[in-house]
Amino acid sequence: MNTLPLTRFAFTAILAFTFVACSDDQAAVSPKQSAPGAASTAATAASTASTASGPSDEAIPVRLQPVEQTRQSRVLQYSGLMATNDEARLSFKIGGIVSRIYVKEGDHVSAGQLLATLDLTEIDAQVQQAALNVEKAQRDESRLSNLYRDTVASLEQLQNSRTQLTVANEALRIARFNRQYAQIRASSDGAILQKTGNEGEYLAAGTAVLVFNGTGNKDWVVRFGVSDKDWAVLHRGDKAAVMIDAYPDHRFSGIISKLAEAADPANGTYAVEVTVEPGGRKFAPGLFCSLRLQPQAGRTYALIPASALTEGEGSGGYVYTLNADNRTVKKRPVRIAFFQDDRIAVSSGLDSVRQVIADGVGYLTERSIVKVENVNP
Repeated sequence: MNTLPLTRFAFTAILAFTFVACSDDQAAVSPKQSAPGAASTAATAASTASTASGPSDEAIPVRLQPVEQTRQSRVLQYSGLMATNDEARLSFKIGGIVSRIYVKEGDHVSAGQLLATLDLTEIDAQVQQAALNVEKAQRDESRLSNLYRDTVASLEQLQNSRTQLTVANEALRIARFNRQYAQIRASSDGAILQKTGNEGEYLAAGTAVLVFNGTGNKDWVVRFGVSDKDWAVLHRGDKAAVMIDAYPDHRFSGIISKLAEAADPANGTYAVEVTVEPGGRKFAPGLFCSLRLQPQAGRTYALIPASALTEGEGSGGYVYTLNADNRTVKKRPVRIAFFQDDRIAVSSGLDSVRQVIADGVGYLTERSIVKVENVNP
């Protein structure tokens, strides 16, 4: 009958009411749920704005130290070997075969002692030949002199014979001189440092056979080479302190006695010779020595704490100084002259600079903002 359409109407009304109620609830909840999302968006925008503007730099605490000016000479340190001024490379004047070498390395010899000799067979024959030429020239000169008195020979013939006699005598003198230096004798008391030839060898004239160091005059020296920069500040007469490994508890005094005027082409250094006073100690050639040289001439250096140096390499490095605004810094290149205890002597780069940053330099860059924790006048 009519009950079915009524039922359908009632069911439809209920569904419509439910839908409207859910829609109202969703609208009521939506503002509450959207609030966190809006806050998150605002926070992100604020963070982006903050990043764009950049974080505020924090001041780095630093401490200043004064730059001291001092005039002094840099102590130079070198090493060398002990020797004497009477050192020589002994050789034969003429070439020949070595017959005998009478000494060994390290032997002590006396003045005039025979050290080595060549085979004299050929040399003695040359001396004998020269002597025979003299005898013949003497006979010729005597015969022509008699003939000239008898007006048989001319004056020119007589003069030629006398010239030949003179030439023969000089040739004999040369032969005897060469024979004398076909032997090697010690010129003074000393020691054999090195033997460079052996018996039976053929040696050309002037080839060293023995290296000899004379000790008769007791004039002991240390020889070594210095760089051109150090050579420029050294002078004859400058004092030197000499330490010898053989006497570790004693310091010897010396002075620069020789200073080369040209560099050694082999290594580019300038030869220096320091005369050393034995002071009653026994010296020997070849002793290893360490030297501290004190040049007389000095120059002005800027002394700064070693902690102020950064990025040091070789003789260069950098230091930081405070700008006039007392907040920013400047990075300055400097040239290092030498180290003195816990300070550095700077030869250039700090002209007119009164203070450097000594503490905190490890954290600094050229864009750093600093806060000075001490104030030095």
